Amino acid sequence: MYDLIVVGGGAAGFFGAIHVAEQRPDLKVAILEQGNKVLSKVRISGGGRCNVTHAEFNPAELVKAYPRGEKELRGPFHVFQPSDTVAFFEARGVPLKVEEDGRMFPESDSSQSIIDCFMDSVNTLGIHLIKNALVVEIIPVESPVHGKIWEVKTKSDSFHCNHLLLATGSSQKMWNLLKVLGHRIIDPVPSLFTFHITDTRIEGIQGVSTNARVELVSRELPGKKLSGAIRTSSKRSAGLTSEGPLLITHWGMSGPAILKLSAWGARILNEYNYRFRIRVNWTPDYHQEGMYAFLVEVKEVEARRTVFRTCPLEIPKRLWRKLVLAAGITPDQKWAEVQKKQLQQLAAQLTSTEFLVEGKSPFKEEFVTAGGLDLREINFKTFESKLHERLYFAGEILNIDAITGGYNFQNAWTGAYLAARAITGSEN
Repeated sequence: MYDLIVVGGGAAGFFGAIHVAEQRPDLKVAILEQGNKVLSKVRISGGGRCNVTHAEFNPAELVKAYPRGEKELRGPFHVFQPSDTVAFFEARGVPLKVEEDGRMFPESDSSQSIIDCFMDSVNTLGIHLIKNALVVEIIPVESPVHGKIWEVKTKSDSFHCNHLLLATGSSQKMWNLLKVLGHRIIDPVPSLFTFHITDTRIEGIQGVSTNARVELVSRELPGKKLSGAIRTSSKRSAGLTSEGPLLITHWGMSGPAILKLSAWGARILNEYNYRFRIRVNWTPDYHQEGMYAFLVEVKEVEARRTVFRTCPLEIPKRLWRKLVLAAGITPDQKWAEVQKKQLQQLAAQLTSTEFLVEGKSPFKEEFVTAGGLDLREINFKTFESKLHERLYFAGEILNIDAITGGYNFQNAWTGAYLAARAITGSEN
């Protein structure tokens, strides 16, 4: 008989178990992991460096990184936020550092530092780590001694506990078990994915990265008018615009600007079956008319030089040359020879290039879904189920997900901490 069983040997599960065991050393705690390895996602996060959290310490701003969960996490982040995460790891000998974009990593630049920290804590605190324990059934039972308890069945064993913390991430099997318990599951769809695009304007320049603004246009093919139904969808997603570094790849586009758009648009892009149009502004400080006026000035100053080799903007030269050609300007054409229509076309290519997206690929460093346990069924002061006492949740098992940058881990830390605090009775 355990005081707490944590199902899921990942970030949220370890964090919750460690906090419970530290606050109440008298409690018997176990972690059940379905496979033979734990903390797998921690190991690969951030390219093996582990993007632990993000250096945003204002909860009101922090929640803006969560397409699902923004409203619900505001209160929890006032209790446990990135500064608390930093303090947790530094107290255990794992100092963190902040990179220019706000992402926070261990100073060692190795996820092994986080894994070692967790494993050392689990061993020191006497937490039972049970691997190869795939949970197949969760049953609330009445005990004559303990009252309502939980029976957790695996393929080969049966465990009992007073409190149950589920931290299994995006697990369809666990969601199915929760449906049996009466919980509602929001069907999962992919979030944080890159775009498949085949287009001569980006062909052969993989590796080019630049700051850009990306906007969802529609799901229709180029040149077709929007139907009434799609126009309604477009209005619904009027804010579906993202700005940041955009990376051109062998298969299309990636980088923070694309990943953020995929996260905020996860459901509508799923409805579009991942075939839609985007508009890219490669020079976010300009609109099309302003760019045209600027190019007219450049034409006067650089009259004798070729357009192809004279890039007056802070964008990669390889990208500039592709857009020049797309505007119908030849490689040997001088600025003085460029016609008004060609300048207008170049301004359009620079500020409002449209691309057809024909599919997606998961972002290799983070595997995130939009969907999971309905947030209306959770008490966000404790992360306890509103349907069942002593049943808690943390991490991506909930219908919470974030853009890339350490935010998904912060959700895991915060939820696990609040659940642990409620389990140990140390809320005050």
